[in-house]
Amino acid sequence: MKVLLLHCVNHSMFGKRDPKQYGTITLEGVNAKTKKVADELGVELETFVTNFEGEIVEKIHDAYNTMADPDRTKIDAILINAGAWTHYSWALHDALHMFADDCGPVYELHMSNTHKREEWRHFSVISPLAQGILIGMGSDVYTLGLRAAHSFLSGESDKV
Repeated sequence: MKVLLLHCVNHSMFGKRDPKQYGTITLEGVNAKTKKVADELGVELETFVTNFEGEIVEKIHDAYNTMADPDRTKIDAILINAGAWTHYSWALHDALHMFADDCGPVYELHMSNTHKREEWRHFSVISPLAQGILIGMGSDVYTLGLRAAHSFLSGESDKV
């Protein structure tokens, strides 16, 4: 089982950017914490970070294309913290829609509780596509999202 963890705009600044909202954990800390759980679960975890919207769309297209390429390990699920793109990137929505329809579940992650923040953060173009949404639990959203994806893909969860 292989899961792709996507970090989007401004996430390379975790640990420095607004510790009140995001804590002091760095991106490397988030990835290490999530990789530890992936190893426990026997999940292959691939991580990717970018500040460029087109690159994240290309990465999702690449994940989609693993479905038909016998020489590559199929991406079974995507975990994504899309940052600000969550609220307006229809290009991201469309790429994730293709993946969710044809390949596997998508889990939307947010370290802060977006519903306790500015009103513009209350809307997500990703949520309608997501198998699950984890918000407001700090960096635990990454490990909880990974556990949820593993449970879903293993047939251990209630698939609602």
